[in-house]
Amino acid sequence: MTVFMFAIAFPYDHWIKPDNRIGFVVMYSLTFFFANFGPNATTFIVPAEIFPARLRSTCHGISAATGKAGAIVGAFGFLYAAQPQDKTKTDAGYPPGIGVKNSLIMLGVINFVGMLFTFLVPEPKGKSLEELSGETESLDMANEGQSSILGALDSAKTQWYHVTTVIISGMGFFTDSYDLFVISLITKLLGRIYYQKPGSSSPGSLPDGISATVSGVAFAGTFLGQIFFGCLGDKLGRKRVYGLTLVIMTVCSICSGLSLGTDPKSVMTTLCFFRFWLGFGIGGDYPLSATIMSEYANKRTRGAFIASVFAMQGVGILAAGGVSLLVSYIFELHFPSPAYMVDPATSTVPQADYVWRIILMLGAIPALLTYYWRVKMPETARYTSLIAKKSEQAASDMAKVLNVDIEASSAKHDQARFSSDEFGLFSAKFLRRHGLHLLATTTTWFLLDIAFYSQNLFQKDIFTTIGWLPPPKTMNAIQELFMISKAQFLIALCGTVPGYIATIATIDWMGRFKIQVFGFFMMMLCLIGLGLPYHHWTLPHNRIGFIVLYSLTFFFCNFGPNATTFIVPAEIFPARLRSTCHGISAASGKAGAMVGSFGFAALVKAIGMRNTLLVMAGISLVGMLLTLFLVPEPKGKSLEDLSGEAEPEKIKDTIVV
Repeated sequence: MTVFMFAIAFPYDHWIKPDNRIGFVVMYSLTFFFANFGPNATTFIVPAEIFPARLRSTCHGISAATGKAGAIVGAFGFLYAAQPQDKTKTDAGYPPGIGVKNSLIMLGVINFVGMLFTFLVPEPKGKSLEELSGETESLDMANEGQSSILGALDSAKTQWYHVTTVIISGMGFFTDSYDLFVISLITKLLGRIYYQKPGSSSPGSLPDGISATVSGVAFAGTFLGQIFFGCLGDKLGRKRVYGLTLVIMTVCSICSGLSLGTDPKSVMTTLCFFRFWLGFGIGGDYPLSATIMSEYANKRTRGAFIASVFAMQGVGILAAGGVSLLVSYIFELHFPSPAYMVDPATSTVPQADYVWRIILMLGAIPALLTYYWRVKMPETARYTSLIAKKSEQAASDMAKVLNVDIEASSAKHDQARFSSDEFGLFSAKFLRRHGLHLLATTTTWFLLDIAFYSQNLFQKDIFTTIGWLPPPKTMNAIQELFMISKAQFLIALCGTVPGYIATIATIDWMGRFKIQVFGFFMMMLCLIGLGLPYHHWTLPHNRIGFIVLYSLTFFFCNFGPNATTFIVPAEIFPARLRSTCHGISAASGKAGAMVGSFGFAALVKAIGMRNTLLVMAGISLVGMLLTLFLVPEPKGKSLEDLSGEAEPEKIKDTIVV
């Protein structure tokens, strides 16, 4: 991602030339590819693996919240940072920034920092959750087939139930990403509908504060939801909380499209209110989805399963662009109107107000269809046995879903082995065992989401700056939405989704650590490549090259830290803290998302797009360094071994497979 960011940024003047637009699109798509075949997947997976079961959901939530803090930074900062350095050329109401070129370089640096921080990330590949979180040193299986319930989970063959769990968890994640990213597509339309000034030479746009709030308020809700539901998942159980988050997401997604008011301000207030609570529900889905999938999966393919759940984020982003394309196309077909420069008054048809509402509400449908199966799925055996102390129930549940006979005495044996070492969150023993782990998952997710959400939420501004999108006044309102949606759809198709696929295919043999380091490093290089020669990319005949390099930042983000920062916190923490630690990690990420969403625009205005890209490259560099020194490798270990939840002990209880 670093490589492609730099490759886009340094020759930026080259990419903005009309003849080079295809190259820019390709390069830009590759940034998304490597983001998803990289840190965008691994940052989600790793927190679901490396923390103890009792803290897993919490730690994943904290990590994810840190990522969303980064998203907030990206969403708000990039818009400001990418503004031209010449104050006469900035968007209305924005101060001068560093320009798109420098902003891309900044993103490359952010990716490089993320790569460095990845040296702190452990490798969970091939390890049980217990091995990763230090909850046991090993699960010594006898040759005759002797095993405990945890051993049965870790050695189970891939079955249809694993696939259904991926689908059930993934549909929630689909709605998560659809709702978080679709807002960037409709903000221009909202500005035309509600803030058009009669007689203005340019189409209406949302005021700075309202634009930042509409884009970033969901991240604030996600930040809080990741911590709250992450802790709740460890206290009440994964299943009991899981259905509640889906209800909140579905209801608020529909209500967002029904936002009403007597004036533009009241409509935006209502929209922001429902999007905050939508984000709150989305926040709960992060730690719970990762924790549930990590606790069901076997240690050989755990990374691929968690990555598959997280990959639905890419499908959601793709669907957001595709749905917006389809809806805008249908409305333009039935309600044509002239371009703004031809007739400002009629360029925005009254029916345009239905367009953004329909787009927002459609994202709730896939998740709603899986609600029944979500509430019917059994509690994970690791929670039931190790935390709730219901060994017979755990054995019964897992015997049904895994199609094996598990003796209750075996589950009791597991319970006894893990019940003697129940240190609390942030206790001295927790900090000694997992303090650096939590620092690793929170910081890397925070940095990753600054870059990831900055680029995703402000693609339209970057594309407009380099000239890939036509000037707004040459289009009507629905045509502008169509063009923005087409650009995001192509980037997601060429860069984002392939990155997720690459992560799923390689994570259990490459490991989380290598993917995260590599992803941050490539993000850094891509952002530097975009930022340093930024003026080169802005030339019309260089735009295609810019798109190519920019796409590569997304590729290496998703084939990199965007995936691994989600996965690792679900693996390395103890069962009783797993959801909590994942929630803390996720909340840290959402703090980064908030920094990105609120800070990116301001940063672009202050130092320009070129310098902003370089700042992002620096952030990637820091992320890489943190990964190098703090993140463990969970690959190939059981969850109990990773979390240190038990001492070495030969298992003598028998199950019949």
